[in-house]
Amino acid sequence: MKKYIAEMIGTMVLVLMGCGSAVFAGGLADTVGAGVGTIGVALAFGLSVVAMAYAIGGISGCHINPAITLGVFLTGRMNGKDAGMYMIFQVIGAIIGSAILFALAATGAHDGPTATGSNGFGDGEMLQAFIAEAVFTFVLVVLGSTDSKKGAGNLAGLAIGLTLVLVHIVCIPITGTSVNPARSIAPALFQGGEALSQLWLFIIAPFVGAALSAVVWNYLGDKK
Repeated sequence: MKKYIAEMIGTMVLVLMGCGSAVFAGGLADTVGAGVGTIGVALAFGLSVVAMAYAIGGISGCHINPAITLGVFLTGRMNGKDAGMYMIFQVIGAIIGSAILFALAATGAHDGPTATGSNGFGDGEMLQAFIAEAVFTFVLVVLGSTDSKKGAGNLAGLAIGLTLVLVHIVCIPITGTSVNPARSIAPALFQGGEALSQLWLFIIAPFVGAALSAVVWNYLGDKK
């Protein structure tokens, strides 16, 4: 249970700090924010991962992302029960983080963009968004950096966090960047409307990317 609680807390912090940087950045409606800007939001998410990796990494491995948990499960590095419980507690943590943000936003004025990972896509943009979310989830180096023999060791958290910063820098203008189903599910529950109607993309695409990553790492990590 300690592992599950750790994942819940880690995901809560990720959503609270990452999405919060976007919600309260202010700025024009068609920008990420005139305050911290795209780089600032990317750094917020990346640094959240770095912080949580060193805070709870020794307890749960600091997945704080159902797509990452799926990838780890498919590579045979955790059982189905733990994978399922990780995902459940990650979503719970994301909901808690979103609830905190909702309460903060409801008690004061802000002019930030959506925190769901989607500003709304037209029919011609859905494929682009799906490809981006799947590819950028695949790019995340979690499986490689945390491998017991070929990984980054004590620097794994830094490697993962900085990679997430890179992903956000490139992907924010395309989709707002999710690459994390829990991070999109919880805010969408509060925003509703179009965010809920397009939520499927931010669940399926990261899982596709995670599965592809697992296939590639199984091949690359095989000693045969």
